[in-house]
Amino acid sequence: MSQKKMKIRAWMDDGRANVKAIIFHPMETGLRKDKASGKMIPAHYITEVVCTHNGKSVLTCLWGPRVSKNPFISFRFRNAKAGDKLEISWVDNLGNSDKSEASIS
Repeated sequence: MSQKKMKIRAWMDDGRANVKAIIFHPMETGLRKDKASGKMIPAHYITEVVCTHNGKSVLTCLWGPRVSKNPFISFRFRNAKAGDKLEISWVDNLGNSDKSEASIS
């Protein structure tokens, strides 16, 4: 069974779409040592997050190694309605990627 890598909640309030999402990712800087072995933990972090509403980009985040583990994002935007499709995708420095969809309620 695969583990969920993202949770998204989107809803309408006062004519705007509100979005809250958490991305489950280790976000390693490459500067920490493993306590057991003493070896450096390799860098592994998200470099880009793109949020689209009905296929149009509404938010793009360019991140680096200083973002915390399991990053949380929250934003609002206009010109949405209940039932619209929202998609959030990410890519990390190792070439891994994922995307998830939600409907605005």
